[in-house]
Amino acid sequence: MSEARDFSTRDALTGLILILFRVNNLTLSWGDKLVAPFGLTSARWQILGAIVFAERPQPVSWLARDLGANRQNVQRIVNDLHKEGLVVFAPNPHHRRAQLVLLTEKGQQAYAAAVASYNPKADILAEGLSEADLEAAHRVMVVLRNKLERETDAEERG
Repeated sequence: MSEARDFSTRDALTGLILILFRVNNLTLSWGDKLVAPFGLTSARWQILGAIVFAERPQPVSWLARDLGANRQNVQRIVNDLHKEGLVVFAPNPHHRRAQLVLLTEKGQQAYAAAVASYNPKADILAEGLSEADLEAAHRVMVVLRNKLERETDAEERG
């Protein structure tokens, strides 16, 4: 009985992961279209959001960690944002080489415009979904994220 249950749970998880891949791709494309008028992409918008929601200014490596992203990719995008005047670098009192990333006024305006465009679209996407269903989906995603992070950390430690 345990073998059959494990197999059906594995199949259900696999189905969920396949849907997640598809939803992720669609979400990124949708987000790219949504924020293009503000000179952003989904990736740039994500990084601006990570800066906004951080409790204090952070270096690129911490932003990457918070996003679960590759540091080099985040650095490349932050450099692009810097060239466009959306972020600036500030000295880090805790690390001479790892500068802090801060939004400029232009960056704050771009982020605020993206959010203002997003909110009514999110309301439309949320139609027909209950808060309880969304909270359950969120809980499942958090558990999966935590398990994957632990597995990745264990692999990196050796």
